[in-house]
Amino acid sequence: MNLIEALQNNGFAFIDYAIFVLYIILLVGLGFFLSRSKDGKEKSSNDYFLAGNTLTWWAVGASLIAANISAEQFIGMSGSAFASGIAIAAYELMAAATLIVVGKFLLPVMIERKIFTIPQFLRERYNWGVGLAFSIFWLFLYVFINLTSVAWLGALAIKQILGIPAAPGMILGMEVDMTLMVIILILFIIAGVYSIYGGLASVAWTDVMQVTFLVGGGLITAYFALDFIAGSLDIQGGALGALQEIMSKLGAIEGDRHFNLVVTRNPAIENITADPYFDIPGIVVIVGALWLTNLGYWGFNQYIIQKGLAAKSLSEAKKGMIFAAFLKILIPFIVCIPGVCAYYIMTQEPELYQSLAGEITRSDDAYPFLIRNFTPVVVKGLSFAALAAAVISSLASMFNSTSTIFTMDIYKQFINKEATDKKLVSVGRMTSVAALILAVIAVYPIMGAADQAFQIIQEYSGFVYPGVVVIFGLGLLWKRASGVAAVVAAIGTFAFSVLFKFIMPDVPFLLRMGYVFITLVILFITLSLLSKKTVKADVLDEHTVKTQLFWSRVTFVAALVSLVLGIVGVLEPTLKNNGFEAFFFLMAMFLTISIYLKSNATDKVQDPKAVKIDLAVFRSDAAFNWGAIGVIVILTILYYFLW
Repeated sequence: MNLIEALQNNGFAFIDYAIFVLYIILLVGLGFFLSRSKDGKEKSSNDYFLAGNTLTWWAVGASLIAANISAEQFIGMSGSAFASGIAIAAYELMAAATLIVVGKFLLPVMIERKIFTIPQFLRERYNWGVGLAFSIFWLFLYVFINLTSVAWLGALAIKQILGIPAAPGMILGMEVDMTLMVIILILFIIAGVYSIYGGLASVAWTDVMQVTFLVGGGLITAYFALDFIAGSLDIQGGALGALQEIMSKLGAIEGDRHFNLVVTRNPAIENITADPYFDIPGIVVIVGALWLTNLGYWGFNQYIIQKGLAAKSLSEAKKGMIFAAFLKILIPFIVCIPGVCAYYIMTQEPELYQSLAGEITRSDDAYPFLIRNFTPVVVKGLSFAALAAAVISSLASMFNSTSTIFTMDIYKQFINKEATDKKLVSVGRMTSVAALILAVIAVYPIMGAADQAFQIIQEYSGFVYPGVVVIFGLGLLWKRASGVAAVVAAIGTFAFSVLFKFIMPDVPFLLRMGYVFITLVILFITLSLLSKKTVKADVLDEHTVKTQLFWSRVTFVAALVSLVLGIVGVLEPTLKNNGFEAFFFLMAMFLTISIYLKSNATDKVQDPKAVKIDLAVFRSDAAFNWGAIGVIVILTILYYFLW
């Protein structure tokens, strides 16, 4: 079958293609319109890299979600839901809670210090070596992991949805699928065309449109998939009736956990690595090291936090975080429910499955299979545009953040300290082009065939996040955090992650992350307290001292309670099967907070580069507070009914 025949026989109508093409035209046109210079003025570095600090709360929230949601979620998370159930939604639901923490405690300090990039903070807080090391690390991560994985998964999905056949070819002596390579190149070019020229302003404001397609198209896809199942199987009640039927039938199967947000260990499965618990271990996703992944990603990831740093005010940034948190709660309904639907049809309705186009040969095939078969004309075009929006918006954000880090943290610091704004913007654009070229070259050798790409990305990102949270979190909030401790933690996060994976292969990676965190915290605090490179501490007012000592005592008690729960959880088999070891991680978190709060209040010395914090910066307005309460209430209700 050639390309034309494939496009004519994949279930797409002319109107579907027209919707997608119109979306691309709108996207690129809007991107160029927003990137135009006003009054003929050249863009400053602040305009290009931080959108001139003009983003409103809704632009911040929309851009955060558009940058975050990509093929990794649509394809990878849907694939994990196909394999293990909706418990994978914990990554999204707990991210909503994390956004509250970031908006309340982390973002205010960064905005107050006028941070451009995350490595800039490291350079100012510790030393130039730590900042440079993390600059190089993030550049490699964005170019060779993030850009390649997002483009690869997106291209795989587009290829399967459109039913385009493979076209074997050779590049540099390596066998490749030329169909995939062409799709990847097109995705890179579309994302690069407006983001490279216009900078963060183009990226962030077009993200408002992108997130509309992304969330709206995703919800419509999930609805029509359920409605199609209801019609095909004569289920009364339409989409809602189909969802209830699927929940009822899968829930009646002994050991099935597809509609449980908390997965318990199934003793009947002797090999723990074959148990869904291995990927999503019980309450670890609520009180365990998933917090490290979320804090590292949402709090200290350049292409995410850059949106908050570009807000027009701290109040707008905080409200943007709350808006993003509400949008985050929608994501499980967009990506997880379709994955479970595909699992239900394949395992419980074999006759219907056999009558559909294509097949599911691995978990990550679930979402493309669903779009191709379950969505009607017009909705197919919207669904396809939503998937493209997810991929393109993430690629655009990564291009912009890659150029920001190289330009501001390497070029301006070490190559041309006197560079003008015009030169910095030019270097930023050239950096994005270089990143695009490198990612195109690297995508095929790096990205292999993975059954659950989302889980693999999370596990190997988990090698980094324990160290990132320790170095950044304590660097921001603890006056004794030292440069030597930061260097040791940066090396240790990789060393201990690899070591623990080798010696504990049967321990879920989210638990291993917690053990790495505990190890790094002990090392970091010990080395910082032993550091001789100190100065006389700033004098604090009585209110600040009393407030910090009060919360130090509260968190110390919480640490003791968590320790007791952890010990009981290890000794009691039922609790152990629910992942109660996670309370040891929670104990370490509370104890760390208790130690740094008491140290900040009573220690007479501090690190020379300690961040001076005014507690007033943590105050929030009523909009943020009520929004945070609303997010927590919704999360509580979801976990209560789907535990």
